[in-house]
Amino acid sequence: MLAALGLRAGPRTGREVCQLGCRSSGLTRRMSGSSPPLAAVCQLTCSPDKRANYAACRRLVEQAKERGAGMIFLPEGFDYIGSSREETLALSESLAGDAVSQYTRLARKLKVWLSLGGFHERGHEWETDRRIYNSHIIINDEGDIVSVYRKSHLFDVELPGRGVSLKESAFTIPGPAVMPPVQTPIGKVGLGICYDLRFPEFSLALQRQGAEILTYPSAFTMATGAAHWEVLLRARAIETQCFVLAAAQVGQHHDKRSSYGHALAVDPWGTVMEDCGGRDAGVALVEIDLEKLRETRRNMPVQRHRRDDRFYRRMEENPAGD
Repeated sequence: MLAALGLRAGPRTGREVCQLGCRSSGLTRRMSGSSPPLAAVCQLTCSPDKRANYAACRRLVEQAKERGAGMIFLPEGFDYIGSSREETLALSESLAGDAVSQYTRLARKLKVWLSLGGFHERGHEWETDRRIYNSHIIINDEGDIVSVYRKSHLFDVELPGRGVSLKESAFTIPGPAVMPPVQTPIGKVGLGICYDLRFPEFSLALQRQGAEILTYPSAFTMATGAAHWEVLLRARAIETQCFVLAAAQVGQHHDKRSSYGHALAVDPWGTVMEDCGGRDAGVALVEIDLEKLRETRRNMPVQRHRRDDRFYRRMEENPAGD
């Protein structure tokens, strides 16, 4: 997997894209303490091989840290992508297992925050239930788990003629709640996972709780990614006036599954800051300038203009006045 890690990514702007085996393209950070923090958005091609997946993730994390990233975002399925329901369940672990422990040690060693975008976590009733959560874990630079969000919208979709047939609920438990945004070195981060992206009320709930950055670590299918991925991410950024960071899986995981890629970073105006392309693994670094967020919200105060919930629930019975 990862094709000898000769990585490629295709930026939309002149900002830095870090590639293993390549030199920096030259983002020059100001030396003052007021310089905006850097976030790193990763793109991977994971397989059922957990050891190889961790090695690939670790190399991207180390590369991003070396470039100055304060927080690094890994995609859904960073631990593995199984080739069957049985394999997916058999490879799962608890939060206290070896897989997460590797990342807590890595965060502590490198003094970096990690977003682990979709971990196969054994459910609380694993011994009798044999189902898992799809869990987004935030680890701080001391190696502590500071938040766990369990995916609440499960991907049960049949698209005849498009090659998409997935039923996540067959082995996954829906999460019970939206989690409060997490204060991090780059800003307040609201946690989502993949299919959550399609529910604007989810994003707005996070924004109302103070989120400045929304995350959607994903493993979008080829068909749905080509049709909807970028437009959905940009829409979520525009309607919430948040930065949106979406780490992604890319390419062929095994003979039954491939992912769209195009890990993106979008600013609060809806501009794509970075796009990692649809072919190779890689990592993009972006500045999270919260002054840009504040300026966007100040100049177009959408949230102040929003009516209360009762207004949107109330419909005129006869709007034409007949």
